[in-house]
Amino acid sequence: MSSPTPPGRHAGRALLVIAAAQLMVVLDGTITNIALPSIQSDLGVSASGLAWIVNSYALAFGGLLLLGGRAGDLFGRRRMFRAGIVVFTLASLLGGLASGEEVLIASRVLQGVGAAIAAPTALSLIATNFPEGAPRNKAMGVYAAMAGLGSTVGLLLGGVLTDYLDWRWVFFVNIPIGVAILAGTRVLAEAEADRRSGRLDVPGAITGTGGLIALVYAITRGGEHSWTDSLTLGSLAAALVLLALFLVLQARIAHPMMPLHLFRDRSRSGAYATMLFMGSGMFATFYFLTLYMQQILGYSPVRTGFAYLAFSIGMALAAAAGSKLVARFSPRRIAGPGLLLAALGMLWFSTLDTGSPYATQLAPAMFLTGLGLGSGFVPMTLAAVSGVRPQDTGIASALLNTAQQVGGALGLAVLTTVSATAADDRLGDAAGTFYRAAAEGDPALLGQAAEALTHGYTTAFAVAAALFAAGLIVTVTAVRPPRRPAVPQPVK
Repeated sequence: MSSPTPPGRHAGRALLVIAAAQLMVVLDGTITNIALPSIQSDLGVSASGLAWIVNSYALAFGGLLLLGGRAGDLFGRRRMFRAGIVVFTLASLLGGLASGEEVLIASRVLQGVGAAIAAPTALSLIATNFPEGAPRNKAMGVYAAMAGLGSTVGLLLGGVLTDYLDWRWVFFVNIPIGVAILAGTRVLAEAEADRRSGRLDVPGAITGTGGLIALVYAITRGGEHSWTDSLTLGSLAAALVLLALFLVLQARIAHPMMPLHLFRDRSRSGAYATMLFMGSGMFATFYFLTLYMQQILGYSPVRTGFAYLAFSIGMALAAAAGSKLVARFSPRRIAGPGLLLAALGMLWFSTLDTGSPYATQLAPAMFLTGLGLGSGFVPMTLAAVSGVRPQDTGIASALLNTAQQVGGALGLAVLTTVSATAADDRLGDAAGTFYRAAAEGDPALLGQAAEALTHGYTTAFAVAAALFAAGLIVTVTAVRPPRRPAVPQPVK
């Protein structure tokens, strides 16, 4: 039986491997955002298909994270970590070679499967390779920072690759990174004692993931067609049945994918709920800001990517400060003010118009939002895994990532519906009219369509502010400081 690697040279290399893997799987959730217009033009992807290129990854990633965490606990975390990286790397190759919308979406699903295996086992490997106390807290801080920064790094890298090479390189870039990570996994320690007898909860994975896909499809279709449409109602009914069945299975089977006892801790449940709201607003923010900058302001992909530097700086500063503040303050005292700042940033975005300047409106709003979100990742990560039994570490960490990815998929589905409805209320088929006017060279109609689309985006930002405010309420009311042992009173 191997023991955790002590802090030192090997621990530093282990942290580098784990952090690189986390950065890769998280940034892939957004790296394709900036490339979406190029992908649409090259492959002829439909408008609804663009959203699914983002959501297919998030749903597979979030829906199967619990299974990935369980697999790591059962079959060995280092072994499953390697398997996840292999699947992710091969799926990236398939995505870069895709010749149509269907193959590209399928590759995104496979990337999500690989990420669902690698991400929770990466966090679990921190517990295996770093002892409790300052070494583990530092490693957790780096891991949480990668989770927060990965989304913004993906936008920046996606812009550079799309402009100077080709959109396919947003997938090909993962291949050398994946190979390097695999080569470095030999420094990771494997705790044999963490492996348990049991089985994978495949029925839980099918019902849980299927229910989420059906729910997102129902929301998306309802906004595009009608909420009384038979397929919309059927998808919604299927989602409710599958998700209810998933909960029943988790309560009754011997080896559940999502042990319900993890939710008995109020602070842990609050951390999961907070991350759900954070993911909801964050994913949609990247999506709509990217479309706004490229469609309305006319930014190139690389300029759009570099525009997100303001967000990256705010996120990095907050994550660095958060990793130090967690030793002195409770999670809600750090994340609460952060969510307030994020909500204010969204309200600032809701004031955008068709000619908003970058320096005085976009950049400060991005910095404020990044500062707020970055303040939440580190304390919520620690709150989610605090006090968890060693055998449940993989599942507990997977639940946190699940909350972020599922929240992102649901948030994007809801806010794209909100945005499209608001835009079409101003001008019928605003998105189609915008592309048609651009192709025909009709400046008057193009201006009207741009105003309608901007109204849709700003409406979505206002709703995103409400999502962050909801996360703030959950943090303040549910995420409690750790209990301290009672101090014996002197006998009088």
